[in-house]
Amino acid sequence: MISIRTSRTRIVSLAAAGLLLAGVVAAPPSSAQETSRVATTPATVDSAVPGVDEISSSPNLRQVANLPKQAPFDTSAAFGTDIAFQGRYAFVGNYDGFVIYDVSQPSAPTIVSQVLCPGSQNDVSVHGDLLFLSTDAPRSDDSCASTPVDRTATRWEGIKVFDISDKANPRYVKSVQTACGSHTHTLVPAKDRRSVYLYVSSYGPSDTYVGCPPPHDSISIVKVPLRSPTDAAVVATPNLFPDGGYPGIPGEKSATTGCHDITAYPAKDLAAGACMGDGILLDIADREAPRVIERVRDTENFAFWHSATFNNSGTKVVFTDELGGGGAATCNEATGPNRGADAIYDITGRGDDRRLVFRSYYKIPRANADTENCVAHNGSLVPVPGRDIMVQAWYQGGISVWDFTDSRHPKEIAFWERGPLDAERLRTGGSWSAYWYNGHIYSSDIQKGLDVLELRDPRTWVARLIQVPELNVQTQTGYLSW
Repeated sequence: MISIRTSRTRIVSLAAAGLLLAGVVAAPPSSAQETSRVATTPATVDSAVPGVDEISSSPNLRQVANLPKQAPFDTSAAFGTDIAFQGRYAFVGNYDGFVIYDVSQPSAPTIVSQVLCPGSQNDVSVHGDLLFLSTDAPRSDDSCASTPVDRTATRWEGIKVFDISDKANPRYVKSVQTACGSHTHTLVPAKDRRSVYLYVSSYGPSDTYVGCPPPHDSISIVKVPLRSPTDAAVVATPNLFPDGGYPGIPGEKSATTGCHDITAYPAKDLAAGACMGDGILLDIADREAPRVIERVRDTENFAFWHSATFNNSGTKVVFTDELGGGGAATCNEATGPNRGADAIYDITGRGDDRRLVFRSYYKIPRANADTENCVAHNGSLVPVPGRDIMVQAWYQGGISVWDFTDSRHPKEIAFWERGPLDAERLRTGGSWSAYWYNGHIYSSDIQKGLDVLELRDPRTWVARLIQVPELNVQTQTGYLSW
């Protein structure tokens, strides 16, 4: 999953790889005891669970930096969320706003600026001099000084647009209100490159939810003219589920009410949607009128279709099941290997006859403590030509690097994790997103801040040669585009 600029991927030598608050000096890597566990292919480990804050990893994956959350984002309620990248910078969302990091030296990241702008969950993407932020919580108004309100008194929620031409001083320039807010959004470049579209995913309608009445079987499409971003507006609200989608099973499996997340592959005019009760494949040749060409369900094991990732050739999709909503301990023997897991689907056929064919599940091969929230979450491809390799966050299950080249037999090749935040009770934490960017893995930990990891494995060495100017993980481009 490389940048949204399709023709600018470049190969470089390893030798060349190289209110607002003041910048903060990076903290050294965690001093917690590191436990080396022997890893094979697939990774095999002993059954011991790391202690509180203890680090455990396979020998081929190590932490090179950790920069803890800084005030005012250093409270337990200020969750670190998704990540976008551009040049020397990483942009990390937070329930209280977003942070811009300088990662030009991955082993010593620094904070360039922090923008206080509360609004769950502040999913983030970037394009050129613009940053887009999702707000999925009823607010008193669209300002960064807004306060939370009850759903019966919603005044605003949706997309915020910032000018980031000065990374030390981002400037808020526009808001766009969207139905049911914006839980996540996906950036899709217009074919003429003069605009970008944001496919806004949201869900959870209610008769008492102002601005979000049922049924809500649609997404919102926001068009942002690049030369005049203040003209950004909703241009379409396509209904993806005219039949209402999967009805769900109360207390067990989520009903389809809109989508949770969409990943686009613009060069192939494709997108994959994870829509709580349904997984879908979309034709996005007409950016303002996406069409569902395939829909699948897993009524046996999937509880909440959360996100999707294409392989580089666009012939597979990995869907995730966020069983327990990210707040439960589901990486254990009682839950088993097929729930709260990834599901790998091959794409067969052509055109409107393309089909999603289930092949297998993947879940981390380690049991976690009952005080650790753990389930499949956000990840990206590791750019290895000819192989399908992915790095993925599992909350307090840590970070897993796994190979799904053989769709029927996925296998882990590396892992890194911290022990629980608390030995006595479950406290929400762990890696929200873990993404490969220009030779390193960057992880946004809900409570611990920014982690940087180095993968040293002969199966992935070529990925270190591939450098890209910009990366929004939900906007995939082929890393062999040269």
